[in-house]
Amino acid sequence: MSGTTTETRENQAERPVAPQRVAALAAEIDLRDPSTILRFGAEAQNRATAAADAMLGAARNQATGEAGEALSGLLATLRGFDVTQAGEKPGLLGRLFNRGRAEATAIIQRYEGVRGQIEAAGDRLDGHRTRLLEDVERLERLYGATLEWFHALAEHIAAGEAVLARTDAEIIPAAEREANDAAQPLAPQRLRDLRAARDELDRRVHDLRLTRQVAMQSLPGMRLIQENDKALAAKIHSVLANTVPLWRTQLAQALAIRNMREASGAVRAATDLTNRLLTANAETLRQGNAEARIELERGVFDLDAVQRANAALVATLEDSLRIAEEGRAARRHATVELAKAEAEIRRALTARGPGGAAPGR
Repeated sequence: MSGTTTETRENQAERPVAPQRVAALAAEIDLRDPSTILRFGAEAQNRATAAADAMLGAARNQATGEAGEALSGLLATLRGFDVTQAGEKPGLLGRLFNRGRAEATAIIQRYEGVRGQIEAAGDRLDGHRTRLLEDVERLERLYGATLEWFHALAEHIAAGEAVLARTDAEIIPAAEREANDAAQPLAPQRLRDLRAARDELDRRVHDLRLTRQVAMQSLPGMRLIQENDKALAAKIHSVLANTVPLWRTQLAQALAIRNMREASGAVRAATDLTNRLLTANAETLRQGNAEARIELERGVFDLDAVQRANAALVATLEDSLRIAEEGRAARRHATVELAKAEAEIRRALTARGPGGAAPGR
């Protein structure tokens, strides 16, 4: 995944809402047709299922765990044939020199067997590394798709808010004026239906806001998984490129020292130097392994990110409660107004005409 691609994704995340798209979506809403409200934004919300399935697949991916186990097994194998002890414990080389070529041959044979195990473990690790990098690419594509989903939700929300604003400012006031006109007996019912459709659209827009919040929270989760996969892939590459060759080099050095000691006693100085190198290499391996384990044991989520997500969720819930209360207040007001309208109808029906005669008689 290149830096250019990541920068492009970040720029897309700041993309403004397209007015033409918002207008087109708003035109799809017909308050006289409840089905248009139910269908509004449904396609964008359905993408949440695909994104959630993909995130679940990434979280349940066994490649990370298997790679960690294979890496630990490889290091255990290297430690099991610790060539660094050849310099720290003279007894090993001493026995080698005293017993001659027979023991040297046994060590070489043992090395051949261990080398086969290391090569097999290296092949498995390389396969895990390839799968981890493939997962990183898949998550990058999922990240881009989630951004598109996020922007689509934002456009639907903006369209719904525009329709609500126009309804509150123009359509409902006009319907209220018609409802006060006695010449239109069904106007009050139409007003009530209009208000109910308006409330349904308001709830639908609120649902889209919640879905957009889910999309926003899923983006950092994808980045965290990507970072962990990339870190582990880098550790595997480091072990295959540095640790294993160093181990082989150390063993080759130990065997070369044995041959030099058999040939000449002047190799003592070289042996002392090799011992210091072996000690330094062992310490370097220990430090590198400790750093790798520390990175691998880090948590997937940072506490600060969880706290921010929780605060956003609490604010969302509070907004939901407030909007619901406003909706209930509006409905109570509508009930009072409808009762007044009904009383007006009864009064008109029971009023008597000129001369005391009831209307219509």
